[in-house]
Amino acid sequence: METKTPETFADLKLSGITQRALAKLGYETPSPIQAKVIPWALEGYDVIGQARTGTGKTASFAIPILEQLDPIRLSPLPQAIVLVPTRELAAQVHGEFVKLAFGCPTEILEVAGGKHMTRQLKALEKGTQIVVGTPGRVIDHIQRGSLKLNNIWCVVLDEADRMLDIGFRPDIERILRRCPENRQTLLLSATLDGDVQKLAQRYLFEPVHVDCSQKGVTVDTIEQRYLNVSPERKFEILVQLLTRELPPQTIIFCRTKLGTAKLHNQLQRAIQSVPGLSKMRLDTIHGNMNQTQRDSVFKSLRNGDIQILVATDVVGRGIDVTTVSHIINYDLPDDCDDYVHRVGRTGRMGRDGIAFSFVARGQGDLLTEIEQRINRQLVPDPLAQDLGPGGARRIAPVTVIASSNGESSVDDPVAGDDENASPKKRRLNPMRRTISDRSKR
Repeated sequence: METKTPETFADLKLSGITQRALAKLGYETPSPIQAKVIPWALEGYDVIGQARTGTGKTASFAIPILEQLDPIRLSPLPQAIVLVPTRELAAQVHGEFVKLAFGCPTEILEVAGGKHMTRQLKALEKGTQIVVGTPGRVIDHIQRGSLKLNNIWCVVLDEADRMLDIGFRPDIERILRRCPENRQTLLLSATLDGDVQKLAQRYLFEPVHVDCSQKGVTVDTIEQRYLNVSPERKFEILVQLLTRELPPQTIIFCRTKLGTAKLHNQLQRAIQSVPGLSKMRLDTIHGNMNQTQRDSVFKSLRNGDIQILVATDVVGRGIDVTTVSHIINYDLPDDCDDYVHRVGRTGRMGRDGIAFSFVARGQGDLLTEIEQRINRQLVPDPLAQDLGPGGARRIAPVTVIASSNGESSVDDPVAGDDENASPKKRRLNPMRRTISDRSKR
């Protein structure tokens, strides 16, 4: 198959209705992950796509699915299912599908916890073509008999690493076993660890590997700094940092739900008397809030009504808010990938961003692990440099590998030494529309 990278969406030879939807959204040039994944997906290959957050992974699988749907009058059962780790991401992916389906009578259903079950049951009974949901709620519907997967020809695992991190592997495997064997499977994520690769080996058929992550896993437009801060001075330094930066919009990450609520209350009291901060709207989000509350906070964040958000890692992955200018890791995460995803909330879609991490005594080794993970040294911030004896210290110097030329790469698992070889294509469900069918739309 020709793997020349398309320069515009027009080069992808999409149907007229999809091109009109893209034009309405102002989409002209595909991002690297879109340019690489869409052609392979349209041809029916299984794909493993890796790219940092904020690069348009959702459209890379949504467009091929929408291009190949059979009319709902011919197939009222779901034809494609997208699994995501969180309710917030389910709402976001559903919204992106709806926008990309503009002008085409397509039924797309969000199936996630915290949403009205009766409405979901009625929508499934009426008929839907695409289901976007969290594994737990999807399993609920399978057990009820309300969700039938007989006609599924495409399964998407979005943010697969996160789903495995929070224990969804049994549910994912149960869902995959219920889907037809001759389906297409697309797996996309910002990071691909050993568990994800094992899942792919078991359930994907000779997939095409698309790696648009480059050598560095955090975007170059994000400036990343650290501050040596003792626990007793963390809040004081945070207020000083906010006063100095006056961020247009910032997310402050804490490790626990209790710590998040406590910091939110402290900030509410403190910023009222701080010039420049007193007019900023502050809010919080964590796992103890119900779905209605969480949806309200995210809506306010996207609308720019919130300038400072104190949060747990519930917003660390997959939430697309392009206006976040600053990230503050008030508590350094224990997992390096969590750092990558937190920082990825800023600098999205080519915008500049800055991230600050508070490093306490004894966390020098964790700082080094993060730097090795992102292949980049964090810059010390002058605001809080010296704690004296016992401050944060790196356990070893970090060697930064020279970055690549920025081009994405495709790792063909069966090509071997033959550069013209292609992976085998899975025999797809006959419900899937062909290229000639799409030309009629």
